[in-house]
Amino acid sequence: MSSNLKSNKKLTLVSLVLMIFTSVFGFANMPRSFYLMGYGAIPWYILSAITFFIPFAFMMAEYGAAFKSEKGGIYSWMSKSVGPKYAFIGTFMWYASYIIWMVNVGSAIWVVFSTAIFGTDTTSTWSLFGLSSTQTLGILGVCWIAFVTIVSTKGLDKIQKITSVGGTAVALLNVVLIVGSIAILIGNGGELAQPIIGSQSFIQSPNPSFQNPVAILGFLVFAIFAYGGTEVAGGLVDQTENAEVTFPKGITISAIVISVGYAIGIFLCGVFVNWNEVLSTDNVHMGNVAYIMMNNMGFELGQAFGLSESISISLGNWIARYVGISMLLALTGAFFTLTYAPLKQIITGTPKELWPGKMGELNEDGMPVNAMKIQAITVIAMILMVSFGGDAAAAFFSKLVLMTNVAMTLPYMFIAGAFAPFKKKEEIEKPFVVFKSYKSGLIATIVVVFTVGFANFFTIIDPAMNGDISSTLWSIGGPVFFSGVALVMYSNYEKKINEQKEEKSA
Repeated sequence: MSSNLKSNKKLTLVSLVLMIFTSVFGFANMPRSFYLMGYGAIPWYILSAITFFIPFAFMMAEYGAAFKSEKGGIYSWMSKSVGPKYAFIGTFMWYASYIIWMVNVGSAIWVVFSTAIFGTDTTSTWSLFGLSSTQTLGILGVCWIAFVTIVSTKGLDKIQKITSVGGTAVALLNVVLIVGSIAILIGNGGELAQPIIGSQSFIQSPNPSFQNPVAILGFLVFAIFAYGGTEVAGGLVDQTENAEVTFPKGITISAIVISVGYAIGIFLCGVFVNWNEVLSTDNVHMGNVAYIMMNNMGFELGQAFGLSESISISLGNWIARYVGISMLLALTGAFFTLTYAPLKQIITGTPKELWPGKMGELNEDGMPVNAMKIQAITVIAMILMVSFGGDAAAAFFSKLVLMTNVAMTLPYMFIAGAFAPFKKKEEIEKPFVVFKSYKSGLIATIVVVFTVGFANFFTIIDPAMNGDISSTLWSIGGPVFFSGVALVMYSNYEKKINEQKEEKSA
């Protein structure tokens, strides 16, 4: 009886906002954004909330309500709105973004591990068999992918509990950031480590790599990536109390809270980090900047209240350890889940004839073991190609983050692009509507697709304009490769279906 009551309980406005906040808000986005743009990141977060987060979340809500009984997720949404080929390419791109994520985190997790153990990132000194640190991280990344894949195929009930513990610990990092920076601000008599010099501080970046207009416009993709997880809103409409009124209000409040939260967090980074003194060295990169900045927060906290330098350094290391342990738990849990969940969703949500050989089969535990093995081989090959490409650690991690941001935001263009056709099809029942007309739905589609496309275009071309052709090629290469794979798979599927039809008619 109690379980029935629990399942029928609807989300209130406050619980809806909290659910969206925890799904979208990411701690690491703030230090990374400060590293790239300083205070200049703040306006871009507000802009992307208006042009991407709010309209895209409303789209997800309409999709989710219309297709709540469909099991195929975004594949069903796009297939019924546009067509199966468009849906498969878009869904495969969505799945491929997780492969790129695994390539990134498979190597970056060792920075987290180092910080959790030592309180600082020591990976630049690591060497196996005389290899460089970047190559060593690549080899360790390969070992990690193999380990996670093997364990995941055996079942993960206990390991998945790590996710909730790590998620809670990471959520508390936001509290540490707020309380610590306010304490430092008080201790330093209101003086900021990164001074504000008029309005230009919110326009110009202290980072030499983000001085030209193309790089600055490309930063928009980081802000869009920070709102990743918005698609979770699609499944919450039918669970919301008085959805017609509560849901739009919840999305709007969530967008305001999250964008203001990011803006405050980025501003607070400037309370304890002077960009030129802390972030301008070659040892700082996208993989370790969050830990370096939080380590510095601990140091500055000690200094602000008159502690000795050695105690301040120790305090910084312990705060960095907490960040490292929290992120290690969260990433480990996420890794075990993402090794099979997106793959299982795309296999079970699409026609089984799409998958060659035994790739689409699930074992007795419901795990796509054969596909997971192919996935592991693909990820390992990409890690080895990127890590042995001859880049130093900073360029290596920048390339990985760039690839991840592009790969994980491109599928949003497919999903948003299907929304106008979805609005046009009157035969699709739409129990929840935010965009009251086809015209308003079309405008929302254009705004979101243009915002994501615009951001990715400048993100992709910026490295090439600065002479870094390889980063541009990697950013383009991933999506092009996986689009090609999707087209080949769908072409084979169409041939298979046509052959079956000919056999039946014969």
